[in-house]
Amino acid sequence: MEFLLGHSPDPDDAFMFYALAENKVDTRGHSFQHILQDIETLNQRALRGELHISAVSIHAYAFLSDRYALLPCGASMGDGYGPMLVSITKPPDTNAIRGWLSKKLVAVPGMKTSAYLALRLFGSPVETVAVPFDHIFEYVRSGKADVGLLIHEGQLTYAKEGFHLVQDLGLWWKNETGLPLPLGGNVIRKDIPPEVRKEVSEILKESIRYGLKHRVAGIKHAMPLARGLDLEQADRFIGMYVNEYTLDYGESGREAIRQFLSRGVDLGLIPTAAEVEFVS
Repeated sequence: MEFLLGHSPDPDDAFMFYALAENKVDTRGHSFQHILQDIETLNQRALRGELHISAVSIHAYAFLSDRYALLPCGASMGDGYGPMLVSITKPPDTNAIRGWLSKKLVAVPGMKTSAYLALRLFGSPVETVAVPFDHIFEYVRSGKADVGLLIHEGQLTYAKEGFHLVQDLGLWWKNETGLPLPLGGNVIRKDIPPEVRKEVSEILKESIRYGLKHRVAGIKHAMPLARGLDLEQADRFIGMYVNEYTLDYGESGREAIRQFLSRGVDLGLIPTAAEVEFVS
């Protein structure tokens, strides 16, 4: 089969799909057209069912679980780290952050991103505005918003850009639940035959495993998408989001998804409890 495969133009996704893009793994007669778009665009395209396979936010998965199943590989989990709230102004101490945030406008990378849901679960009733993830620094710097919610490489470069850390939402979630924060996953359309979905899952897992075994080559492949990162920083960032969780969520990863989405349901942020279905 020919598949449209969507993923983000970021070093971790590029690393994950390096072996597949460079024909390093057996695709078992299938072909994959790689479509690189920001995660919120991929979320919206998946909501319309346009892509056979796609990276999506776990938040968005709650709205498309009737059409897509989660692949057991390809997860981006923040284990004690994750999306970061930053500002030009130095924030108050930890105990006063929620009150301080309640008076701020926060630039977020999309309303279906997991970063946005994590912000809402954090509990401060902030106003938000959606801004492409790679424009958030400039949007806040120009005074159009007070705080930015960073994903991707901004988590490593915010200090160099002149920003202060307000709150690491992945660290907050870890302290709150003892679990990693589920950010992104790969999904596949349910109208694809089950045996083909299983083959695709195995192919993608082989690609991830190949990258982990040939790390230097994978990092070099990803560097054109490592905006502002040097080789060492790119290696660090890839290690944050391509690891054992990426090969398989494991029980803790699956439990993290259940808690993340159920808390969203409890607060009325997600309309109904999504059935979390993994390709076996």
